[in-house]
Amino acid sequence: MSTITPFRSVDACSADRENGTTGAAQVTEPITTPVGPLLPVVGGTLQAPLVGGRVVRHVNLDYAASAPALQAVADHVTEVLPYYASVHRGAGYASQVSTNLYETARTTIAAFVGARADDVTVITRNTTDALNLLAGAVPTTGPGGGEVLVLDLEHHANLLPWTAGPHRVLPTADTVGQTLDLLEAALIERPATLVAVTGCSNVTGELLPIDRIVALAHAHGARVVVDGAQLVPHRRVDLETLGADYLAFSGHKLYAPFGAGVLIGRRDWLDAAAPYLAGGGAVRSVSPQGQADWAPAPQRHEGGTPNVLGAAALAAACRALAALPEGALEAHEAALAERLTAGLTAIAGVRVLRVWDDSTERVGVIGFTVAGHDPGRVAAYLSAEHGIGVRDGKFCAHPLLARLDVTEGALRASFGVGSRSEDADRLIAALRELVTNGEGTEYALSTGRWAPVADSRPAPAWAPWSTDTTTVAPCLG
Repeated sequence: MSTITPFRSVDACSADRENGTTGAAQVTEPITTPVGPLLPVVGGTLQAPLVGGRVVRHVNLDYAASAPALQAVADHVTEVLPYYASVHRGAGYASQVSTNLYETARTTIAAFVGARADDVTVITRNTTDALNLLAGAVPTTGPGGGEVLVLDLEHHANLLPWTAGPHRVLPTADTVGQTLDLLEAALIERPATLVAVTGCSNVTGELLPIDRIVALAHAHGARVVVDGAQLVPHRRVDLETLGADYLAFSGHKLYAPFGAGVLIGRRDWLDAAAPYLAGGGAVRSVSPQGQADWAPAPQRHEGGTPNVLGAAALAAACRALAALPEGALEAHEAALAERLTAGLTAIAGVRVLRVWDDSTERVGVIGFTVAGHDPGRVAAYLSAEHGIGVRDGKFCAHPLLARLDVTEGALRASFGVGSRSEDADRLIAALRELVTNGEGTEYALSTGRWAPVADSRPAPAWAPWSTDTTTVAPCLG
């Protein structure tokens, strides 16, 4: 674990004048070299209106939900858009270019995560889509009888797909070591076909030792799928070295928000499974009676016209991240996470969430609570009065929040390649202001979400605030 840097007191009003935020009396700040963005992102200089009329630079601390597009990704999509056409069966020039763009993207994405030569890369919509696809491909014959083992700390995307078939949900212990012991004991007690595990928690950012989990599972005849939605954007992954059998991740968390994700892994299950989407492109031939000769994977599971631009965008993001110097991403996030964690723990009533007492590695994802304050209301306050975007709720990880004894939800700040130390400092200052002096405006629940009672912030003309209160349901995730 990184050592927390000593603190020094700074004049928050001076910092606020420089950063364009409302002021707290004092803020503590680690003595560290300022951290700047690693790569330019679209919206990195977005201006956010505040209640009261001021405008400040928007601080995006919600990368873990959906990361902004890299500028390189947006530029690539703009470049290839004139060539956009249907793929695989068109003789026209644009169609041939698009086909090459799509299949080259598949190869690029696989190479980025170190896929094995015989692995299959299926283009999906997102991680949830990819894991649901795999859930339908788990064989029910042979050792384990198709049973899936999954920990109770998982995002719902890596929990709910397995519940339709044989499965066991294992409790997470107080330490990583004890958790691995429970996993091994479960595998000894009864064979499993697949172990499904997250690369790192989407609530706390803590990493699991995937290599050790793979070794345990393989020793007992089970395969492993890794939910890499949070892992891949924050750490370089080499699937062949890691040894995991399947990996799923999303473009929208990897700076390519154009609706593509992937499932990469062993061919045999995917070739034997029923097609995920029955339709054009997934078959070699169809009889007049509707009998189909299905194509092998990946085409077998990519029925319909594929998301060419989404795949191209994801490949562009992979190229941009692969070009970063070795260790640059890890060092960038470690500095920001250390700065924010130290600042949060210095504020009375703030609890930084952790799953394990002995975890030593985390990415730039930090969950926390503020005693006596509703997390949704805090998130609304941060947005309306400070121009800061964070996530609130239970993060589609309800069993884990229950295990952490967080009943009303929490807050989550998450960093990415466009983040800077000023972002952490502004959040720390805003929370200190809240705890010390309270809110500066009045808030009320509206369609299940907290919002300022008198919200004067304008919306873009092309996306006006909705006035329909009958069809908008609050998200409980």
